[in-house]
Amino acid sequence: MVELNEKDGAVTFKLRVQPSASRTEIVGEHGGAIKLRVAAPPVDDRANEECRRFLARLFGVSISSIQIVSGRSSRDKLICVTNTTLPRVKEAFRL
Repeated sequence: MVELNEKDGAVTFKLRVQPSASRTEIVGEHGGAIKLRVAAPPVDDRANEECRRFLARLFGVSISSIQIVSGRSSRDKLICVTNTTLPRVKEAFRL
């Protein structure tokens, strides 16, 4: 089960990223995290930026509202989304 936390107007969650996929999409859960395939290679921060762009569109927020708190060079990341609510994130993830 994915753990979502809301504090001070921000929602945090774990994300498992699979770079170099054929398209960017959410594919379910993996070890308590949302699993996201991204259509960008893990070089020059391209996979991280694609991840941020996708999540910004998904939640209807600006890309600056999506922060990678930890795991920039790892497949396992901690994401913080500002300017949104927990119900909105749950709805977007269909949880």
